Amino acid sequence: MKIKQYVSQINIKPHKKNERGIPKYEIYQAIISKNGINGDKNIFRSRKKNDPDKAISILTDDIILQLNKENWPVKPGHLGENLTFKNVNYSTIEPMQIYSIGSTKIQISFACVPCSTLKVLPYIGDEKIKEFTKTLINRRGWYARVIKPGTITKNDLVFLL
Repeated sequence: MKIKQYVSQINIKPHKKNERGIPKYEIYQAIISKNGINGDKNIFRSRKKNDPDKAISILTDDIILQLNKENWPVKPGHLGENLTFKNVNYSTIEPMQIYSIGSTKIQISFACVPCSTLKVLPYIGDEKIKEFTKTLINRRGWYARVIKPGTITKNDLVFLL
């Protein structure tokens, strides 16, 4: 029997002056456009002229669990991801894969790289940022392009096409 793969959390952070884009907080449903999730302000993406290859960011629950076991109290949305996938093995995600989620389709672009912005998380700070950044190498998440806009709701199934 195949294990159900689904969106366990949808995360956004609206733009607020003098605030970073993390941690993002949970919403139940999202409208997805070619530029990403409506209402989510990603400063990094906007500095790159809304690069469509960075419209959505994804992380899997297995990475969050690994980080927790290593004493990093990461929660969904902390690393800036818009979508947290449950029961999708992080190591199976690759560039060019297409996923159908809700009424949308997204295509994996490339892996995210760790950034110094993460030091704003209360358990990181300046003194631990180098260690945390090293910990996140090859585990920071994935960027995806929106190839079919639509709506995603929490618990929507995730299908690799």
